[in-house]
Amino acid sequence: MTNWTRKTADELAQALAAGEVTSVELTQAHLDRIAAVDGDADAGVHAFLHVDAEGALAQAKASDERRAAGAPASYLDGVPIAVKDVLATEGVPTTVASKILEGWIPPYDATVVKKLKAAGLPILGKTNMDEFAMGSSTEHSAYGPTRNPWDQTRIPGGSGGGSAAAVSAFEAPLAIGTDTGGSIRQPAAVTGSVGVKPTYGGVSRYGLVAMANSLDQVGPVTRTVLDSALLHELIGGHDPLDSTSIDAPVPAFADAAREGAAGDLTGLKVGVITELHGDGYQAGVLARFNESLDLLRAAGAEVVEVSCPSFVHALATYYLLMPSEASSNLAKFDAMRYGVRVTPEGDPSAEDVMRASRDAGFGDEVKRRIIIGTYALSSGYYEAYYGQAQKVRTLITRDFEAAFEQVDVLVSPTSPTTAFKLGEKLDDPIAMYLNDLATIPANLAGVPGISLPNGLADEDGLPSGFQILAPATEDVRLYRVGAALEAALEKNWGGPLLDRAPELEGVQA
Repeated sequence: MTNWTRKTADELAQALAAGEVTSVELTQAHLDRIAAVDGDADAGVHAFLHVDAEGALAQAKASDERRAAGAPASYLDGVPIAVKDVLATEGVPTTVASKILEGWIPPYDATVVKKLKAAGLPILGKTNMDEFAMGSSTEHSAYGPTRNPWDQTRIPGGSGGGSAAAVSAFEAPLAIGTDTGGSIRQPAAVTGSVGVKPTYGGVSRYGLVAMANSLDQVGPVTRTVLDSALLHELIGGHDPLDSTSIDAPVPAFADAAREGAAGDLTGLKVGVITELHGDGYQAGVLARFNESLDLLRAAGAEVVEVSCPSFVHALATYYLLMPSEASSNLAKFDAMRYGVRVTPEGDPSAEDVMRASRDAGFGDEVKRRIIIGTYALSSGYYEAYYGQAQKVRTLITRDFEAAFEQVDVLVSPTSPTTAFKLGEKLDDPIAMYLNDLATIPANLAGVPGISLPNGLADEDGLPSGFQILAPATEDVRLYRVGAALEAALEKNWGGPLLDRAPELEGVQA
């Protein structure tokens, strides 16, 4: 019997088109897998906060009817997907993993969710995340942490650890994530999956519960580069409801991935970012990175070193700009219009209710970033902190521009280390923030990036990730180079890296 949950989205699409399986059967198989291994806050992977079995099966039935009529809505019609719980889903809870939005049912769909439904992809449910997307480990979820399918004592990355874990645990063939400072790419790196941060404005943010408007970007989380390309083509494109949306046709990402998989990178120039490898990076991560560079050379690429000196300031810049935008965005959660309302005893004023509700509804990390952001935006310190950070952001963008005049793509390890133990860095926010060291520059400049698995670190046998960055609107380069490297790696491994992941034990329902 075919184990459909182990198939890629591309393979599932082909099987659906050939009539080998129905969408209802595929969707039920993934729902069964979720029931078997996902568990809850106390045990299991805990990738999902809400599973919409009834809705997913209804969407799958409609997909089968379209295919029977010879009118599939898209190539991926009928292939199930999971959605990060930061995107509005009509009639299905959207909590951003926060108590302040517990039980909130949106009256509308985010544009990306609309596109998924229009393309016929059954939505399995909403995945766990750090509260309001603030974190690098998914430990800051108000509903308990997600666990890494490779080792359930370790983190799955963050903030989008739920989406990455769902894909790598074979609970979903596809997932949607969001990336503000690496929240798609870093979880992909530590779970052995593929994650793409599109060019800023390449995918609509309408219906995304914003953390930092100038940094947030929706993107694909999958098990292969081709699957990411296929999903990117579905969700990309101009949206008049998003003022930052790029008004341009969606490129042929899947064609670029298929071209890259042939393995010929002759004439391509790859730049290794001097500031994003070396000191502070785990030895096993660097070893896999250098081996990947050798494979790119073998495919015909020229590999050179490129310095981006302003990148050393990226982390500090990000942790001024992002909290500033977040403190402004989260001001709307005031208990007056929606969300949790806590009424203190006595005769409280509206301000008392707001204070009590925000204190009860927000977690510690969210409060920390609101305080930092409010301070950075205060009248006496605006220019000293926020204003200076914006100037450094411009320098980082200029470094990218200068680098891309020399090379076609830039590369680095995605994360300095493999997955760390749950609880290991919870009491040390600075150590937690350092996990985004290599991913943050792309968000500050708005350029696209991809992370794909490039092996297991020698020290702990856990996945590491290889990051590829391209100029803005040149996302096709990510797919061509990523697919070429993926093909070379899998040839060496004898199959996908996830084939080497430990089999998950079932959990009690």
